[in-house]
Amino acid sequence: MAQPALALPFVKTIAVLGTGHMGAPIARRLLAAPYPVIVWNRTAARAAELAGAGARVADSPADAARDADVVITMLTDADAVDAALFGAAGAAPALRPGTCVVQMSTIAPAQVRALAARLPAGVDLIDAPVAGSVAAAAAGGLTVLAGGESAALDRVAPVLATLGTVRRCGPVGAGAALKLVLNTALVTAFAALADTLAVADAAGVDRDAALAALMAGPLGGAVTRATATGTRFRVALAAKDARLALAELGAAPAPALRAAAQTLSTVVDQDADLGAIIPQRSTP
Repeated sequence: MAQPALALPFVKTIAVLGTGHMGAPIARRLLAAPYPVIVWNRTAARAAELAGAGARVADSPADAARDADVVITMLTDADAVDAALFGAAGAAPALRPGTCVVQMSTIAPAQVRALAARLPAGVDLIDAPVAGSVAAAAAGGLTVLAGGESAALDRVAPVLATLGTVRRCGPVGAGAALKLVLNTALVTAFAALADTLAVADAAGVDRDAALAALMAGPLGGAVTRATATGTRFRVALAAKDARLALAELGAAPAPALRAAAQTLSTVVDQDADLGAIIPQRSTP
């Protein structure tokens, strides 16, 4: 069982709502810090796996939040965050003044601000979506895009630093806005890489030779991500983020992003990693 982090200021207990592909390694990093951690997940079996690492498994978001100084949400989308905070047995009514909600899910900036406005008096919200995948979360190598009041950020900075490098982005919603920018770059680069490799296959260029050449060019980052191991960014989530970015744009033209969103929507296995949009290696 993890021991209380008595030497760490402010934070006594952290609740993590959502222990999926990203939430689970985040909870494990916090347990190793060591912080006392309470976890909750809609699918209870996923949260139960963390009990062996020292986490207390809560029956509901309210149960998880009741004794927490920091409540982290790492959930699929805005509806899931809303349900965890304000739904039946939601966390919000259980939050004590002085508690800080750290909203790490990728949702729209306006949705972040709306959540902040609904929290009880005396409860701060930091929006802190992350750049990096499962391996980075496990290693404490995430980039945390933090938006919120400086005083609140100062209080939770040791928690966020446990997870990786913290970039202070501005007021509440600024972290979510920058995350949309980063994910727009990612999904459009993957779509471009998919088309580029399709041309390589059609022209008879060896796949490994094409990837090696592309690594040194403007698609190098996409090649690195596409060929990496230990990554996990579901197509369904990438498609959701593309829709969020398009919603921010409104009627503004964005042909590359719109084409990427369409490509993502046609992937049969929406639970597959984003790399599924890359065409399979052609065979002789």
